[in-house]
Amino acid sequence: MASCVGSRTLSKDDVNYRLHFRMINEQQVEDITLEFFYRPHTITLLSFTILSLMAFAFTRDDSVPEDNIWRGILSVIFFFLIISVLAFPNGPFTRPHPAIWRMVFGLSVLYFLFLVFVLFLNFEQVKAVMYWLDPNLRYATREADIMEYAVNCHVITWERILSHFDIFAFGHFWGWAMKALLIRSYGLCWTISITWELTELFFMHLLPNFAECWWDQVILDILLCNGGGIWLGMVVCRFLEMRTYHWASFKFVNCSENHPAFNLNSIFLHFSSFNEHNRVDGPSVFREFTGITLFFYLFKLTELNTFFLKHIFVFQASHPLSWGRILFIGIITAPTVRQYYAYLTDTQCKRVGTQCWVFGVIAFLEAIVCIKFGQDLFSKTQILYVVFWLLCVAFTTFLCLYGMVWYAEYYGHREKTLSESEDSPYSPDGSWLHSKFSRGADNSPPKHSVNSESHSSRRRNRHSKSKVTNGIGKK
Repeated sequence: MASCVGSRTLSKDDVNYRLHFRMINEQQVEDITLEFFYRPHTITLLSFTILSLMAFAFTRDDSVPEDNIWRGILSVIFFFLIISVLAFPNGPFTRPHPAIWRMVFGLSVLYFLFLVFVLFLNFEQVKAVMYWLDPNLRYATREADIMEYAVNCHVITWERILSHFDIFAFGHFWGWAMKALLIRSYGLCWTISITWELTELFFMHLLPNFAECWWDQVILDILLCNGGGIWLGMVVCRFLEMRTYHWASFKFVNCSENHPAFNLNSIFLHFSSFNEHNRVDGPSVFREFTGITLFFYLFKLTELNTFFLKHIFVFQASHPLSWGRILFIGIITAPTVRQYYAYLTDTQCKRVGTQCWVFGVIAFLEAIVCIKFGQDLFSKTQILYVVFWLLCVAFTTFLCLYGMVWYAEYYGHREKTLSESEDSPYSPDGSWLHSKFSRGADNSPPKHSVNSESHSSRRRNRHSKSKVTNGIGKK
């Protein structure tokens, strides 16, 4: 009985599922040149951990209670990151080193646990923690209490326009350059930029600083700051030869090599069919539409949390609590977008990666924290505005997908997506892994191992600046 269970043969679908999920959640490093940095050093790390704990425990002065608490918290974070390096998955990235991305995932888990802890505090306790971190926060004021917004919008002068190019405009520009590096799609970046300005209009009744003059929103925000940042980010992507993400990753019906030109009927059939029958390959339209819509909602929720947190807990945008959180969210967004893109466009990937899962929980936990401690603020919510906002985001998502399909159809064939890439280091059907799993207790190599090895050596010798795993370059 035991031998039968141990030699259970996995189906090809199970093997493909494990293979594709491993490529986004536990990426392996290839072409290692400095083997020292990729060898396991568990015993060395264990010795370092024990010696560090002994040094902290017996050599430092513990006469100051507040200093004990602060150093204890830092030590817990430090040693939790060590455990992260040992136990957590690499994620989808391997550069500059997998250990860095394991620590990034560890920090996201710590932040997730911190938000859970905050949920069990009251408002006075949360403020006490903030005052302990920075006593100057006792005297902080809301920006909306000392500034006026959307005043005299009919007065448009060069002096007034130039006065808006402050540190926040600089932050807008570089923020969107970073977002373009993460999303890698002109269509999605421009759609997110425009829908964010619409989001400000719908939530203006809750956050007064969302009120802006029309020329500030359209010219300064959308066209100059956001548009310039998107352009810079995409230019950097091309300069670094980073693979562009094709979020509308599907083939089109009624298209062939003999008729590659624009075909309006194919686009209509693509969006009018919510099943697999009118499609050549790729994910279903319903999954594509709902997936990108959820991506937009999550993106907007994360950005809204930034403004609600600093409004409810009263700290300025220039405070480290604000820009530190933005920087941290930006770092964990990189593997999150990569994993979500693979899940959305690869039909063999049946689940999201762990970093993507944790990021989603963090976004909703932040929103729950805002709602719990800002009940006076959210009691003024106009439900009709929120419903219109949800419908507006869904409609703009449809327009975005329609536009990307039209662009790809009209301007030629796109690059291959993750499930079609010929440069993938694994065969698309996962036959080598299937034979490995199906051998069970038999440790004999598969019959085609020689051919696989020769194919692997030819692949490594082939000149390629960006290796592709799961259809996405490793950069």
